Amino acid sequence: MRNVLRRFALAAALIAPAALGLATMTAGSAQAAPVKTVTSATAKTSATAKTGAATAGETVLQTEINRLINVERTSRGCAALKTDAKLTTAARGHSAWMAQTGAFSHTGRGNSNFVARSKAAGYTKPSAENIAWGYRTAKQVVDGWMKSPGHRTNILNCKSTTVGVGAVFSANGTPYYTQDFGY
Repeated sequence: MRNVLRRFALAAALIAPAALGLATMTAGSAQAAPVKTVTSATAKTSATAKTGAATAGETVLQTEINRLINVERTSRGCAALKTDAKLTTAARGHSAWMAQTGAFSHTGRGNSNFVARSKAAGYTKPSAENIAWGYRTAKQVVDGWMKSPGHRTNILNCKSTTVGVGAVFSANGTPYYTQDFGY
């Protein structure tokens, strides 16, 4: 059971304090969180993590995740999210960092949080972040997020209008996901 939980670990961050829970972070309380090292093998740098360019497989995953979250949103009365290149840059950068280091955390390179990473990429109104690792398909990761109250809240926040998804494979093939939302 412990290995299953480790493999399917998820974390969510919300700006809205009402949605706080385990493994969440708000913009007001953004601080360094404990970083979980997955395995030493994932600390190797993949070609994708070095360059930031998405492989064909990563692009397919990112596109399908966006499609699936929009199915979830529109079936519940929210508008579909528009893909934003700046949020995608922030999300891919964080996924690449997790894939390189084997860390699984909302706190990234240089103790950055999703707000700082989004703003550094040029996006000024970030709203939330979901992260995940180990899921092999877009459907699996979206299903996992939808079964988790905090992640579900992020996805179904009708005030969010844009999204960027980063799916990056580590050197050993483990996928890391970041989903950044914006207003």
